[in-house]
Amino acid sequence: MTARKTVKDYIRTIVDFPHEGILFRDVTTLFADPRGFRMCVDQLLAPYAGMRIDKVVGLEARGFILGGAVAHQLSTGFVPIRKKGKLPGQTISQAYTLEYGEAVVEVHEDAMQPGETVLVVDDLLATGGTAEAGIRLIERLGAKVIGCAFVVDLPDLGGRDRLEAMGMDVHALCAFDGL
Repeated sequence: MTARKTVKDYIRTIVDFPHEGILFRDVTTLFADPRGFRMCVDQLLAPYAGMRIDKVVGLEARGFILGGAVAHQLSTGFVPIRKKGKLPGQTISQAYTLEYGEAVVEVHEDAMQPGETVLVVDDLLATGGTAEAGIRLIERLGAKVIGCAFVVDLPDLGGRDRLEAMGMDVHALCAFDGL
């Protein structure tokens, strides 16, 4: 009898991408498999079943794929948090630090209402910088983050600790050691 596959089994590792010494965790192989993708979406939302969730926020860019699917399953709205300059309406911005500089993410200023509950979704949790910036935007709009769900956690990079230090509930489907 064949062992049942886990979400982690669908993720391929690409060596030295995008730079030498990096082990890139590629979730596109997970997305391409119908059983793997369904399993992933079901497992991302399972800890939040029965909770009131008004919006699912997806972080650019693979978080859009996952967040849209999770929002559909929960019958709730989806909100993208995008890189600066990608949203057409009035936005608010949040800068955050990258390994080699700074980046900015934005959300429409009318995307969430005060008091709404939000689930943040993305494919990968590394340093937590993008997720923290997204959470700051959500909080600035008066909404409340009830959880952060990721497919992959890279614990050696400290993102989970960073988000938990902010008081966030962090859920990841699998973890990979190393960079």
